[in-house]
Amino acid sequence: QVQLVESGGGLVQAGGSLRLSCVASGSISSINAMGWYRQAPGKQRELVAALITGGPTNYADSVKGRFTISRDNAKNMVYLQTNSLKPEDTAVYYCNAVLLRVGSIRYSSYWGQGTQVTVSS
Repeated sequence: QVQLVESGGGLVQAGGSLRLSCVASGSISSINAMGWYRQAPGKQRELVAALITGGPTNYADSVKGRFTISRDNAKNMVYLQTNSLKPEDTAVYYCNAVLLRVGSIRYSSYWGQGTQVTVSS
């Protein structure tokens, strides 16, 4: 069993900052990528930022220069530092990991339960 748990969401004024954290636990052999997605009411889930192990970092254009993704590989954790938050950043933020379970031969995608970020104007 694999579980992803996010934390760090909340209510913040425009221009403020939040640091989101996510930890992956369970029978994990290796992690190929970890990232953050978000879904605002009435909208589709979209990529915010993702880190591929040994590869590039991807950011949505709307958050470039304001958000920073980082990983702690030893702890199976991924972080999202969000700065200069705007009301349009309001959404549920989901952690995602593409990983290989112990005993499996295929990488699979796993999701956390989400954490709410609300930015007031």
